Amino acid sequence: MSEHPQPSARARELVRGAFDVHIHIAPDVMRRRVDDVTLAKRFAEVGMAGFVLKSHYVPTAERAEVVRGVRPDTTVLGAITLNASVGGMNPIAVEIAARSGAKFVWLPTVDSANQRDCQAAEPEGATPPMWARIQAELAESGMAAEAVDVLDEAGQVLAKTRQVLRLIAKHDMVLATGHLHADEIERVVQAAEAEGVRRVVVTHPEFTSQRVGIERQRRLAERGALLERCLTTPYTGKVDWDVWLGNIREAGYEHSVISSDLGQPFNPPVEDGLAIAADVLLEGGFTEEEVRTMTVHNSRWLVGAEPLPDAPAKGEA
Repeated sequence: MSEHPQPSARARELVRGAFDVHIHIAPDVMRRRVDDVTLAKRFAEVGMAGFVLKSHYVPTAERAEVVRGVRPDTTVLGAITLNASVGGMNPIAVEIAARSGAKFVWLPTVDSANQRDCQAAEPEGATPPMWARIQAELAESGMAAEAVDVLDEAGQVLAKTRQVLRLIAKHDMVLATGHLHADEIERVVQAAEAEGVRRVVVTHPEFTSQRVGIERQRRLAERGALLERCLTTPYTGKVDWDVWLGNIREAGYEHSVISSDLGQPFNPPVEDGLAIAADVLLEGGFTEEEVRTMTVHNSRWLVGAEPLPDAPAKGEA
């Protein structure tokens, strides 16, 4: 018997057609629970549409194309994360990723200035992220990269950040805010709007290095950004479930997209992530329609997939 939660049949049905827009699977520079081809098969078996391959260290667009060739029944999308291993805020890396078919651009995560400066201790009992060990090993080996900034010392958006935003807009990619500080997130989202970026997602606003306040979440939502509610943030003890659920209610379910952020060997199977979250949301008082908007319709809009027949019209959710 698995020690992990088992999704209900009701939850399985609710998340049919969804994309999981944030997962970490093999091959990777750290041990993962499942490889991408196997996961694509499992997604098809449970009726989910696809997933976005996230790596903190390497672009994944070419790999995603290979998986789509092997498993054409699942839409696997590539991404790039602008950490030191790809040159940080590197417009050339973004342009090449876009030409390779990447859909998501995460701003710096493990090498963000905020993550480096973050002094917030993990809550008691919380499971630390797996990349923390790699970052420590690189530093111990004398390979600690400089932090990747998106703003200058006066708090203004850097010219190279704006260049990256223009490339995201040009290729109609998705801007994900990575592990930026809440102040940085708001500045960058404003700049993204000015540069014409259509699809913005605020990466796990409840994570220990983000802790985006609810008033700021509302302002970001008013600008059209989706707030990404990752299952693993409360599941691994980094925030209370009540806070996670309360923020969704306060900011509005229609402005939230559910992802799993799964793939760690000690966490539940990746294909179960959205359905587990759906059960939590139902138990927390959200309706089936609201759960389906957060898991299915908003994830499909984010990746540019065709809306399903039961999708609410834009602005009616």
